[in-house]
Amino acid sequence: MSQQLRQKYLSHIPNVDRILAKPEMVQLENRVPKGIILEAVRRGLDHLRQRIITARNPRDLDESIFSFENLLPHFMEEIENQVNPKLKRVINATGVVIHTNLGRSLLHEGAIEHIAQVSRHYSNLEFDLNQGKRGSRYSHVEEILCRLTGAEAALVVNNNAAAVLLVLNTLADGKEVIVSRGQLVEIGGAFRIPDVMKRSGAILREVGTTNRTHLSDYENAIGEHTALILKVHTSNFRIVGFTADVELRELAELAHSQRLPVMEDLGSGCLIDLSKYGLDWEPTVQEAIKEGVDIVTFSGDKLMGGAQAGIILGRREYIQSIKVNPLNRALRIDKLTLAGLESTLLIYLDEAKAAREIPTLRMLTYSHDELRKRAQGLSRKIRANIPEGVRVGVRDDVSQVGGGAYPIQLLPTYVVTLKPDHGSVHQLEERLREGKPPIIARVSKEEVLLDVRTIGNEEGNLIVDGIEKSIKLGQ
Repeated sequence: MSQQLRQKYLSHIPNVDRILAKPEMVQLENRVPKGIILEAVRRGLDHLRQRIITARNPRDLDESIFSFENLLPHFMEEIENQVNPKLKRVINATGVVIHTNLGRSLLHEGAIEHIAQVSRHYSNLEFDLNQGKRGSRYSHVEEILCRLTGAEAALVVNNNAAAVLLVLNTLADGKEVIVSRGQLVEIGGAFRIPDVMKRSGAILREVGTTNRTHLSDYENAIGEHTALILKVHTSNFRIVGFTADVELRELAELAHSQRLPVMEDLGSGCLIDLSKYGLDWEPTVQEAIKEGVDIVTFSGDKLMGGAQAGIILGRREYIQSIKVNPLNRALRIDKLTLAGLESTLLIYLDEAKAAREIPTLRMLTYSHDELRKRAQGLSRKIRANIPEGVRVGVRDDVSQVGGGAYPIQLLPTYVVTLKPDHGSVHQLEERLREGKPPIIARVSKEEVLLDVRTIGNEEGNLIVDGIEKSIKLGQ
């Protein structure tokens, strides 16, 4: 009997042409392409079909599911999904500052304004205004990079993996590159140093063991086929206990004695010693240059807080040969990235200003007292606007740096806790995530957590609205 009822309902699904003939759908053609409307109707009816097919008991369904009034919101939702961008703004309430899945570092306002200007108008991307002839796009950031780091020359490509690939292909194609076994890291998306090296044409020569590598290991591995020595900073993990590593200065002295270059991949590079702001010590780009490294590569976003880019610094002779590698054109950055990166680098001329204005650095260096006040303020706002339906609290917790940096350091923070009166916390988290804008939170100990470290001051009202709508949907 239930199967017959199911078949009956399936036969009642409206015809596509009949739906399209409705006045409301016809009027939509004035602002939405007809093909998109047609696809939305087909998808909406497919959802209805699946609802009937998967219903445990068809008797729970009724004729109202076939009414145009019931189907229209589903068609409109499908149209919105097609015409609106998939890449959208979200609110990061996770407490992970450099959240790879949520776009990593935020740009400061000056960088955003510069990007808008460059994208809205023509620019001197590859035009020398002083000489009135073609120039180099890299000149816009090379001078400031050298000034900030002490390097002789600089080049920028589209990300740090590209930077490593380009350097190795230029300096070591068909030759050996010596790397400590404990530094053969894997970064996000399953990209591994050995794989990048293989694609570059370089030949990997591992030395030492996972936990201990000595200067003699490098020295004994140098031969006629050696092109360079590579040191990879293990920015996304730590080996502790019975360990040994070679100081960068010692490695540089060894390489130079053998007339070889030494390269360091810093990964999530940093231009400021963040230990003075309460974080653990991380090697800075300037320190690597002072230690005698010939080539340094690192990311332009992450800890530096700029646009995604791969920055290559070092001795002029090596940078020049890297610049003329044909592969460089395939990896070059565009004008918008250059605009965001240049604006960010200029702020670093004043370290205190950089710490205040670059969002990544500001979020990493919030005081515990400031975080507590922000959490209390947000909780009061939620209680004032949503007096019932959810229990709101404030408690201590920890944030993370993210972005493959500071893998073992946890940052003390405060979170606003939410516990719904109806439904589960996982359902509340899901509804928040599906809101407009989506609010990305954490769930712990049967509570939804909103970490104020990564929530913008202007996002409080949006969070209140999102929670209110989520609570109503759950009632």
